[in-house]
Amino acid sequence: MATDHIRYDVLARDALRGVLRRVLTDAAEHGLPGEHHFFITFLSTADGVKLSPRLLAQYPEEMTIILQHQFWDLVVTEDRFEVGLSFGGIPERLVVPFAAIKSFLDPSVQFGLQFEPSEATAETPAAKLPAVPAPSALPVAAPELAAESKDEPAKTSEGAEVVRLDRFRKK
Repeated sequence: MATDHIRYDVLARDALRGVLRRVLTDAAEHGLPGEHHFFITFLSTADGVKLSPRLLAQYPEEMTIILQHQFWDLVVTEDRFEVGLSFGGIPERLVVPFAAIKSFLDPSVQFGLQFEPSEATAETPAAKLPAVPAPSALPVAAPELAAESKDEPAKTSEGAEVVRLDRFRKK
């Protein structure tokens, strides 16, 4: 196989993180339109993540937050976002670098982005990155939304299936 000097995997990953950055920037400026809301899963110990010791003890590996009705002071920069959320009635301020994000889901429109865990640890210059598959941008149905589909009968024993593009690539 030829060496990829252009690093399409890095370009694709950065482009998809740009989608996430743009969506969060719009939400920070205008609020969430319609029924849109976001599930964001990130590595809680990744470089640059800032959580209270209480939250870190509760979520030592990864954490999923929901941006829907009760969040405040969403600030988005080039490499991270910051948001205020309440956990058990206690207000907290979280700082999450985009490099720490594992997945993003907007179940209102069944859209999701998933990033490889090895990519989510720390940003490394492109020349030093190992060859990794590009992140997948696939429509993902949240389990509770899958049962609401009018085209298919409800199946309570099945959740959403994420299909990885790697399966179809020539090796």
